[in-house]
Amino acid sequence: MASETAVSWPEEAELVVTAERVSAALDQQARRLETALPSDQTVTVVVLMNGGMYPAVELTRRIRRPLRIEYVHATRYRGKKTGGDIDWVHVPDRERLRGHILLVDDIFDEGYTMDAVRKRLLADGVAGLTTAVLALKQHDRGLARDRVDDFALEVPDRYVFGCGMDLHGYWRQLDEIWAV
Repeated sequence: MASETAVSWPEEAELVVTAERVSAALDQQARRLETALPSDQTVTVVVLMNGGMYPAVELTRRIRRPLRIEYVHATRYRGKKTGGDIDWVHVPDRERLRGHILLVDDIFDEGYTMDAVRKRLLADGVAGLTTAVLALKQHDRGLARDRVDDFALEVPDRYVFGCGMDLHGYWRQLDEIWAV
């Protein structure tokens, strides 16, 4: 079995959002979502893997109501810096998508992956759907920024990593956001 070379910390990395600011932004986002999500329906959090895992865990820890959790794995990147066609790795069975869906991802960059997942879930007949991301990247490429219902914070138009976002498949676990 071949071993993989360890990935070193990029010397040019710059801290763009502190862990404290990320935590405070997630606190505020959870409060907004608690108010916005229907109180008379089951809410199923659908995590858009892999990046959505970090913000979904942090949000669900903060939302004080019963939640179901499922995941969808759709990717355009496959470890690359630019996206291609959607690769549907996993989509939950329709019967597992009960009530209102809260679709969570790490970042809304150009928005194509989240939009494709959103359209697929709606085509499957979900009762309602709200989209939420940790970070909204500031640029005018891709889909309109208002295609995401809620975001915790904004990040610059740079390659960012941490808090679910990766750098060559690594560093998703960081509690702060870095840029290269």
